[in-house]
Amino acid sequence: MRFIEHPVLEFEKKRGKKISFTYNGRKIECYDNETIASALHASGIRILSKSSNLLRPRGFYCAIGKCASCIMTVNGIPNIKTCMALVEEGMKVESQKGLASLENVKPKKGKKQRIETEIAIVGGGPAGLSAALEASRYNKVVLIDENYTLGGQLIKQTHKFFGSKKQRASVRGIKIAEDLCEEVSENKNIKILLNSSVIGYYNEKGHNLAIVKDNETLIKLKTEKIIVATGASENTLVFENNDLPGIYGAGAVQTLMNVYGVKPGDRVLMVGAGNVGLIVSYQLLQCGIDVLCVVEALPKIGGYNVHAAKLRRCGVSILTRHSILKAYGDDVLKGATIVKLDENWKPIKGTEKDIEVDVICLAVGLSPSIELLRQIGCSTKYIPELGGSVIIHNKYLETEIKGAYIAGDCSGIGEASTAMLEGRIAGLSAVLSIKENKKVENSREELINDLENLREGPFGERPRIGKEKLFKVVK
Repeated sequence: MRFIEHPVLEFEKKRGKKISFTYNGRKIECYDNETIASALHASGIRILSKSSNLLRPRGFYCAIGKCASCIMTVNGIPNIKTCMALVEEGMKVESQKGLASLENVKPKKGKKQRIETEIAIVGGGPAGLSAALEASRYNKVVLIDENYTLGGQLIKQTHKFFGSKKQRASVRGIKIAEDLCEEVSENKNIKILLNSSVIGYYNEKGHNLAIVKDNETLIKLKTEKIIVATGASENTLVFENNDLPGIYGAGAVQTLMNVYGVKPGDRVLMVGAGNVGLIVSYQLLQCGIDVLCVVEALPKIGGYNVHAAKLRRCGVSILTRHSILKAYGDDVLKGATIVKLDENWKPIKGTEKDIEVDVICLAVGLSPSIELLRQIGCSTKYIPELGGSVIIHNKYLETEIKGAYIAGDCSGIGEASTAMLEGRIAGLSAVLSIKENKKVENSREELINDLENLREGPFGERPRIGKEKLFKVVK
């Protein structure tokens, strides 16, 4: 299910060395820079685990380690998130049914390490990278990310950005990721911790983080200031059989296609006509995958008309006031029933339509990932325009906890362009909290003005209203 030709990406150059591992005794051939889950998917294996109670099949869903649908036993260790773990030559992968046991696992002695820094940044996506670059001009920075590579969601964005030249308009997200990652990697003031999960926060005479790196080293990191840029997780929908393998979040579909060159399937139903749904639909078409239609519960398209027009020119219908009623299939997805909605969002009887698909792609919004910030002690406020429960913070991106800052989608859902600006603002705010600097203060004000201008357009209305509501709470 891998593809070679792509109008933007060159997978023959991206793919690493050919290796193999075993899955339930079966030899799986793959490339050494793939995750276990993507390699299995490329080999046609769609059922990755079974639910703990009812033993219902689970498949590739989020690709960012949030949903646990892909957990497996790897080299005897259970509950490994295979969407994040890289393949290794000769590794032994086994499927799990229900709750796993550690009874036969022999713990190995780990390592311990202590690190001190002036500014720590959790999350290496567009906001975290931008924060690191700004802050490192004046202070020592440690950048922490749980993935094996930096870039966050940018590494799968093959479309060109809108906006001004100042905000990298007409540049593809993958190129922006490449540029930012290169700058960060070459910066001597930035220490990078990859494959590193923050598992705890402790306020002991400052900000202290407990970090597990490479599943073998426990790091205690002490920092003067902390910036959290942990992004967001994808929403799902409630409908019959919404857990069948073949039902993906939009980001997971992008991961398979644009990072690993793996087809999620052949016939797709897209749910959601915001920018993400429209963009991913076109990216599916670029990979030679048939998009049967896009359904949108709202009475109008939520994304840019230019994206919708491209789909329509390719013969893809966009059905507003429609949604998915149910999915069907025994162990994997075989099809779906879509239905028209009335003005009260209720299904209209007699409008049901069955379509044969092997992929349902859900592009129904995001929710801020605020778990670490809640552990730090930050308060929340429910603001629908920002994606739900968000951390209370001011326009300088400082939370109620002194010295703790926030940036990007975890501060309220927005575009990658605004995430990068917020990252830069948070980076300079952390710098200013360590030492006053008029030049830095002026730079921060310019960035705040740029951010406000970026949100002045029609597609910046929701986050703008959301932030205004939030800032009133702060006052």
